[in-house]
Amino acid sequence: MKYALLIYADEKAWDAVPHDQQHAIYEEYEKFANELVERGVMRGGDQLADSPAATTVRVRDGQQLVTDGPFAETKEQLGGYFLVEVDDLDTAIELASKIPGARHGSVEVRPIIEG
Repeated sequence: MKYALLIYADEKAWDAVPHDQQHAIYEEYEKFANELVERGVMRGGDQLADSPAATTVRVRDGQQLVTDGPFAETKEQLGGYFLVEVDDLDTAIELASKIPGARHGSVEVRPIIEG
């Protein structure tokens, strides 16, 4: 089964982290991604641009409403994701717990519905 591991964190808190510490965390992400590849479960993943770069689209009564920025103002923003294919939810949770962002933010594990 495929799962999206959605990484949420406070962008403002990240901006306050010293550059050398950010670099070390990025290296942890690279190590984690390499583990996924070695295990043969990696199906994709990327860091996302900060939430102010987002555009939200809604259609109400046939009218397109386009708003700059994310859907909602929240303390944590979606910052990236990994797409994995594993046997079960327990394995997806085990992998999510290894994502560096889980230590200071949260990782949502969501099954992918395949057609």
